[in-house]
Amino acid sequence: MGTLYLVATPIGNLEDITLRALRILKEVDLIACEDTRHTAGLLTRYGIATPRESYHKFNEESSARRLIQLLHDGKNIALVSDSGTPLISDPGHELVTSCRREGITVIPIPGPSAAIAALIGSGLPSDNFYFAGFLPARGAPRKRRLEELAAIPSTLIFYEGPHRLLDSLEDMIEILGTRRACIARELTKIHEEFVQGALPELLDIFRARPKIQGEITIIIERGKIEQAVSEYPESLQQHLEMEMQKTGFPRNEALKLVAKQRGITRKQAYDLLTEEKQEPEAGSQKSELGS
Repeated sequence: MGTLYLVATPIGNLEDITLRALRILKEVDLIACEDTRHTAGLLTRYGIATPRESYHKFNEESSARRLIQLLHDGKNIALVSDSGTPLISDPGHELVTSCRREGITVIPIPGPSAAIAALIGSGLPSDNFYFAGFLPARGAPRKRRLEELAAIPSTLIFYEGPHRLLDSLEDMIEILGTRRACIARELTKIHEEFVQGALPELLDIFRARPKIQGEITIIIERGKIEQAVSEYPESLQQHLEMEMQKTGFPRNEALKLVAKQRGITRKQAYDLLTEEKQEPEAGSQKSELGS
């Protein structure tokens, strides 16, 4: 059988490609591209005439079946995205999963990644990070996703489009507060830019611009979770009552909030609450038996 190569390509500057990646792109029988026209520029730059065909999110299922058949027939294939490392917020997962299931060799050819480039240039902690990809486009799902991520004790990494940057920053401030952050724009390109500051400061900076352009990566520092958790009452029932009084939420909504603050699921919070209620009853039964 053939081999599937996952080849990382430049995110902007066409010089950011490894010698190994260039060799593989020349030697394989076919290059599967997210956009054949986009990849043509890179291949032309390095004189690579390997045949190519489209493999993107709209034809992923049908194309994966065809590529698997070619691999079974002994063809070697390179998978590339428009820029950066394949499968990182780009198509390819279904193809790789099928290859692994059917015993076809998969070899990653590492290289550029906008998430990693932005992280190491941001000045924020890079020892522990969480890549969250793109947030949902609409406000309510976006806020719910941010609420899920808020308790993660890691530097957060997001991709975002220029047309949604301001809306996303507003929701980030509402959910994540005034954390330090960095917006990396047009990485490795002529107009590369790193803008640092607290989230409200970044919103003011980009809101003042007449136009926001380019591909954007947002890096946000981890939240101070440990200090916040230590302030909660030991009793979950007391914690629940405190949040109901403070927020005015009904019981079910307040329980969701308590669960998020404690880093557990709503079901786990409900189970713990039930256990707390049962403990006094069990104690009173023992007292009656003893008397």
